[in-house]
Amino acid sequence: MQKLVGLVRRCVDDYHMISPGDKIAVGVSGGKDSLALLVLLAALREYHPSGFTLHAVTIDMGLGDMDFAPVEALCRRLDVPYTVIKTEIGPIIFDYRKEKNPCSMCAKMRRGALNQAILDLGCNKVALGHHYDDAVETFFLSLFYEGRLSCFQPVTLLDRCGVTQIRPMLYLSEKTVVNFAEREGLPVVHNRCPVDKRTKRQEVKDLVYELSGRYPDLKERVFGAMQRLPLPEWGPQGRYKRPKAQPPEE
Repeated sequence: MQKLVGLVRRCVDDYHMISPGDKIAVGVSGGKDSLALLVLLAALREYHPSGFTLHAVTIDMGLGDMDFAPVEALCRRLDVPYTVIKTEIGPIIFDYRKEKNPCSMCAKMRRGALNQAILDLGCNKVALGHHYDDAVETFFLSLFYEGRLSCFQPVTLLDRCGVTQIRPMLYLSEKTVVNFAEREGLPVVHNRCPVDKRTKRQEVKDLVYELSGRYPDLKERVFGAMQRLPLPEWGPQGRYKRPKAQPPEE
């Protein structure tokens, strides 16, 4: 774990994600990425000089009986307060509106619910579990479907609510996160979304996987190009310019 916490700290410091006294909400969906982020930030909290605090938040989409009790138990073990926000986002999108392309609206509604919960809890930042592969795939999604060279930013200030989004796992590959979640026995909650694995993002993920077989350095080159251009807010300000394509495994 120590090596992965080091990569998270490198990312945090390169992009000045955490300041002294920050109260950081961790968006915990129950998936491997958000659970890994929670564990790694809890470990970083023990020695990072900023003295930040954590509060885990889950937005329950209302998609049937999902058991977050194991996540709550993990939070108790990590000494992190945990809040579940009950919503009807799932039924609104799939039953009432019957959206044919539900992902965009779902994301907006989840962000709205999460940002309101963050404000209610008195947090000023929210940490999201996007990793290295997510960034590369988002770049291709924007290029293919919007005709733009774009990606989410490592640090984003949401002007309307005053909350800052941070993504501390951008230097960790998906493979690293998967191995970490399995090794630590993290209590992953099954995704009950009706369109899971049948989205444009999944199509791009499959394409990047295929291309990486022919061009092994593809993801590293794309990630590096995003930092060197740089895309808005992607130029790291720390001493490290970019991570390795596959961060070291323990």
